[in-house]
Amino acid sequence: MTTTPKTITLTELLKLPETKPASEFINNQIYQKTMPQGKHSTLQIRLADTINQAGFPLFSWLKLGQHF
Repeated sequence: MTTTPKTITLTELLKLPETKPASEFINNQIYQKTMPQGKHSTLQIRLADTINQAGFPLFSWLKLGQHF
């Protein structure tokens, strides 16, 4: 049996406590974000390295976190 997600207003969302991992608000519905896995991290590092090597005057920085 599937359930229909409850719709919520932005005002209602802002009254809720923050979640970990973070949630996304899309089309008046709340979706819990999934934690990135190995492939995501590898692609993120390669993309940042490519941007940094392109000669732009700025550097891209990754948001790094360790969870044990």
